[in-house]
Amino acid sequence: MNRAGIERALAPSSPARHVGIIVAVGLCGLLLPDQWPLLARIGVMALFVLSLDLVVGIAGLATLGHVAFFGMGAYTAGIVALRWSADPLVGLAAGAAAGALTAAVSGVLVLRYQGFTFLMLTVAVAQILHSLANKLRGLTGGDDGLSGFAVDPVLGIAPFDLEGKVAYLYALAVLAASYYVVKRIVDSPFGLSVQGVHQCRARMSALGTPVARQLWKMYVAAGLFAGMAGAVSAQISGIVGLDSFGFSLSAEALVMLILGGAGRLYGALVGAAIFMALHHTASSINPYHWLFVIGGLLMLIVLVPQARLAAWFRAVPRPWAAPPRAGKREAA
Repeated sequence: MNRAGIERALAPSSPARHVGIIVAVGLCGLLLPDQWPLLARIGVMALFVLSLDLVVGIAGLATLGHVAFFGMGAYTAGIVALRWSADPLVGLAAGAAAGALTAAVSGVLVLRYQGFTFLMLTVAVAQILHSLANKLRGLTGGDDGLSGFAVDPVLGIAPFDLEGKVAYLYALAVLAASYYVVKRIVDSPFGLSVQGVHQCRARMSALGTPVARQLWKMYVAAGLFAGMAGAVSAQISGIVGLDSFGFSLSAEALVMLILGGAGRLYGALVGAAIFMALHHTASSINPYHWLFVIGGLLMLIVLVPQARLAAWFRAVPRPWAAPPRAGKREAA
């Protein structure tokens, strides 16, 4: 781990930035009361991308099979609601446990490898689970999906309504609590050691860090939060389909992470909001060519340096901002 990486890892992040993003997401519900279902979906995808950031941005592992944990969480929450308990918190805990267990078992195998081999093994795990969900029709509904389950009111007082208000508030609460826990994990000594492995695996191993064990723990943590995202998705939509294990969902989550910036945590929230908002707006205008907008934005992010993008953003006139005082400018 080089000196710049150490300084960046140990530097205290601004808590106001992280809290401000969560508050901004919450205020969107007040400003856009007719878009509660969309905002709830953004909250679910933000949580899923946040879990992906633990693997890609923090641990430095490229994966396209992260949807395996999301799908396991979604199906587990649906099956629990259908067969055992309709309490949303019970389903949420079951989905989180299913995601973590899937990551723990598969991580023993896939984390033995690196690079392209690791990438393809993660895709293989997701495809195997997709096939099992399709074959186990009596349990998962097969290609018809899992439906017919109802979820009790949250905490016994807030039933899910057709407008999507409770679903939005529920997704936001789970996202805010998960974000706090993830932030504590990343800033802990364990999280810093995983970031060190990302910077230089050989050096951290030479310092005595159990590299494989640390990566496995982070992989399990990511699976837990991805399972929670899947559980919330199942509970607020009332149906689970085979697309919960779809490759396109993993690819979209990776695009969201790139848009927001990997390794920053809050980038998961920003990227999910940008992608989902553009998807909703562009597809309503032209449902056949909306991907051109996403592709152009990705090219802009990848090809243009971040410093130049920041300079362009700062150059945008802000009529609400007060101009600097001449006295302060002269004193400077």
